[in-house]
Amino acid sequence: MQKPIQHIAVMRLSSMGDVAMIVPILRIFVNQNPTIKLTVVSRPFFKPFFDELDNLTFFAFDEKKRHKGLLGLWRLYLDLKKIKIDAFADLHNVLRSKIVRNLFALSGIKVAFIDKARAEKKALTRAENKIFKQLPTVFERHTKVFEALGFDLIVSIPTFPEKAIISQSLLDLIEEKNLKSEKKLIGIAPFAQYYGKIYPLDLMQKVVDNLALNKNYKILLFGGGNKEIAILNAMAQNNENVVAIAGKIKFLEELQLISNLDIMLSMDSGNAHIAAMLGVKVITLWGATHPFAGFSPFNQPFENALVSDRNLYPKIPTSIYGNKVIEGYGDAMRTISVEKIIAKIKSQLLI
Repeated sequence: MQKPIQHIAVMRLSSMGDVAMIVPILRIFVNQNPTIKLTVVSRPFFKPFFDELDNLTFFAFDEKKRHKGLLGLWRLYLDLKKIKIDAFADLHNVLRSKIVRNLFALSGIKVAFIDKARAEKKALTRAENKIFKQLPTVFERHTKVFEALGFDLIVSIPTFPEKAIISQSLLDLIEEKNLKSEKKLIGIAPFAQYYGKIYPLDLMQKVVDNLALNKNYKILLFGGGNKEIAILNAMAQNNENVVAIAGKIKFLEELQLISNLDIMLSMDSGNAHIAAMLGVKVITLWGATHPFAGFSPFNQPFENALVSDRNLYPKIPTSIYGNKVIEGYGDAMRTISVEKIIAKIKSQLLI
C-alpha cells in the first residue's frame, strides 16, 4: 500500500510565461493543502515567482552543468530522491521531464503529467478543416495533474499576494513620491517572442500617446534586450508621464512594480501571465494566436482578450506560439483598433 503523499516535486522549466502560469494553481494548492510540502524544479531565474508561497521550496535546475544531458537528468533524479518526495507532478511533459518522471515511476513513486492536447491544438491551428472551439485552459490542465495525484482543488475563488512594498529608488525611477495618490499605474508590454504576436509599434505609439494625455495616468513600459529598450525609450521620450522601465531595474524589482499596477496591457506573452499571477487586471492583444488555445492569463474575463478580426483573417489562429504567420496575415493585428484598446483600458480602470 502506497503511503500518503506529503511531499510533491513539481517540474516546469520554461518559458517565463509558462512558468508564471503554474504559480496560481500552486498558490491554490498550498492554501488548500497547508500540510503538504511542494518542491518546484525550475530554472534559477524564475525563483522570485515562488518566494511568497508558503510551504514551498525552490529547487534550481542546473541546465549548464550538474543537470546537463542524460547523465545530468540522472543526477537530478538522485538529487530529488534525497529530499524524499512522495509524488512527481510533471507540468512540462517534454523529453527531459519525461525521463525524470519515468525514473520516479520505476522506483515506485506516484507520478502525473500534463496533457498537452497536441491533436486538439493542431485541429485548432490548421488552415483547412479547422476546428475552432475553446480548448481547456492550461490552468484546468494543471489542476487535473493534481487531481491525478489525489488532490481536488477548488479554483473558483483564487487568492493573490499583497501588493509589494516599493523602494524609494523605484519611486524615484517612476517619478512618483508614493503610490497612494489618485494616479492610475498602467503597464504596457508591447513585445513578444514572435512577430506574429506583436501589435504594430506605430499603433502602440498612438495608444501610449493617447493614454499619456491623461495626467492622472502613469504609464510604465516593460521589455528587455537592447533593441526593445531603444524602442521603448523612444516611445516614452515625448511624454512626461511615460517611463521606460526596461533595462533599468532587476527582475525582482520589476515584479514589485508589476504587482502595484492598476492594469497591464500585454501581448500574448510572459508579462501578461506575470501580471495575472500577481492579481493585476490584464488586457491582452492577440494576432496569430487566439485565447481558444487555452493560454489566456489567469482569472481574466474573456472580453479582456482583444483578438484580430477573424472575418477578415479566418485562418487565425495560425499557430499556438505565434511562430507561424501565413502569407497575407502580417497585418491581422491592425484590425484591433487603437480606440478599442484605449476604451477597454479606461473601462477596466473604472471597475
